[in-house]
This record gives sequence, C-alpha cells and structure tokens, in this order.
Amino acid sequence: MSMRTELALKKRFADDFKIGAAVNPLTIVSQQELLTHHFNSITAENEMKFISVHPQEEVYTFEAADELARFARSNGMAMRGHTLVWHNQTPDWLFEDRQGQPVDQAELLKRLRSHIQTVVGRYKQDIYAWDVVNEVIADEGGELLRPSRWLDIAGPDFIGKAFEYAHEADPEALLFYNDYNESDPLKRDKIYALVKSLRERGVPIHGIGLQAHWNLYDPVLDDIRAAIEKYASLGLQLQLTELDMSVFRFEDRREGLTVPEPGMLERQAERYEAVFKLLKEYRDVISSVTFWGAADDYTWLDGFPVPGRKNWPFLFDERHRPKPAFDRIQTLS
Repeated sequence: MSMRTELALKKRFADDFKIGAAVNPLTIVSQQELLTHHFNSITAENEMKFISVHPQEEVYTFEAADELARFARSNGMAMRGHTLVWHNQTPDWLFEDRQGQPVDQAELLKRLRSHIQTVVGRYKQDIYAWDVVNEVIADEGGELLRPSRWLDIAGPDFIGKAFEYAHEADPEALLFYNDYNESDPLKRDKIYALVKSLRERGVPIHGIGLQAHWNLYDPVLDDIRAAIEKYASLGLQLQLTELDMSVFRFEDRREGLTVPEPGMLERQAERYEAVFKLLKEYRDVISSVTFWGAADDYTWLDGFPVPGRKNWPFLFDERHRPKPAFDRIQTLS
C-alpha cells in the first residue's frame, strides 16, 4: 500500500485531534513526503531547547529552529514549541555568575524571563502551543518535585514564573505542563497536585502534555483512562506530546534483534488500535496527538536503554511503508 493511496492520518482523525510528529533538520528532508502527507503538526525534537537556541548568555542560535518553523509554515502545519524549562539540555551559564558561583533567585528568573521573551516572541506567528515546563515531578517517593538547579536556586517559584513569562511574551499561545510516566498512578497524582496548585494561584496554564512514551505492555489502558479523566477534571485541554510504542518492556535488556520478533508487530497493531480507540473517546478534551518521530528509520529509542539495539515504535517502517498498526487504526469508526 502506498501512503499516497491510504487515507492520511490527519484526515482520518480530522474530527478528533491534530496529528503531529517530532522532527529535526534531517528528517524534514528524509521524511518529507511522509510528514506532509500524514501530519498536520510538528514539534522540534531538540532544536528549540535551551542549549540549542541559547548556548551562551549573549548568543542565540536560531538557524535550525527557524528551518523547522519555515517547514511548518510552507506546508500549512501547526507547530508546538518544546521546551522552555527543563533540567536537561540547559547550559551551565544560566545558573552561574562570571566566577562560576551560583546566581541568586532574582538573577536566574531575570535570565529566564529574557530567554522566554526572546524565544517565544520570535515564534509568535509560528507556534500555537508551548511545553513551558518539562518534567519537574519526582518519579518516586514522597517528594513532589525532582532535584534540579532550578529548584536549588529559585525554589518552586520558577514553575509558575515560567508560565507567567510565556503568557506575557505571547498571550495567544496555549501553555502546557509536560511530563512522562504520566499514567503511573503515583506520578499522575503528583502531576495533578502541581497543576491544580498552579490553577488555584491563577497561573496561566492551559493544558497538560502526556508524553506517552509507552510500550506493548505498559501502561495498562485503565491507567491511561484514569489519568486522562483526572487531568481533564481540572478543566484543561490535554495533548499527547511524545507518543511512541516501544516493542520492548522497559526492563527488557535483550540485544541482537535486527528485525521484530514474530507476533511483535501484530501486538503493536492491537495496542495502537486500543489506544486510539480510547483517545477518540476523549476527543473533547484531547486536542492533539504527536508522535515522537514519524517512521522507524529514525527514533530516539534506537539505542535506549540498550546501546546499539534497534526499536520499531511507529506506524510506518524504515522505508516509510504503513505497518499493521497503521492498517488497524484506519478501521476505527
């Protein structure tokens, strides 16, 4: 089946939600036909993260991000911004003075506001939604927030401030809190508690991003449903922001597979069908579903968590041909 004769994903789900893909300057070339045919939204994989666009205090490097924004614009695609505040891929200079000592809270927030005004302001015409704060929740234990230099210097205030600065820079943009393991009951309740507290304080937040880095076995559908319902009860919109469906359990450390095992792609097809059937039930609160990639020739899961191991997490194979999972979700009513 050629992708040109199959109903495009963006048309199949036109009445449900946007269909997006994470891209980079290489894949907008190597996957151009696939992307423009099937997707109506893109997210920069890394090119809009702090270290990529603002590596030094006086230096902004927007070339790659601009290229992706042009791609979206020229193909009539929506674009999500990812991400303004994260504990990873953030340069040391942000947190330090000229002597390498930690700056104080006021200086860090001043630098953050300047960064957000510059980056969000630059893409006001291109980006309709931002992942403002990414992954600040502790995965385990009783602590709400994970340890980070943000937390050490600014305390928890940096979270609400980031949303305020982003809203100031672009009052029209939709602002999201984004996290992984979002369907795990313990972490779900922490994400809910954080976002509820932001809402109660009047922080301008419009949605929750469910990263949805899932696999063939976890999370179970009941936990996904419970997470969607709990988050939606806050009156916010939801988006799946980084969806992929690893063929391995996270604990599976096998090596040496060069092609999927017998039955693996059929299980993936059943899983995608069940997930999209569930998502369609909640299309009133889910406004976008973005895959963290487009086809199996390029995925961050190659080599993670097992170095050198191939993975096959998407609806299209390494040659951009539809897989059984694509065929299965085509039949959803």
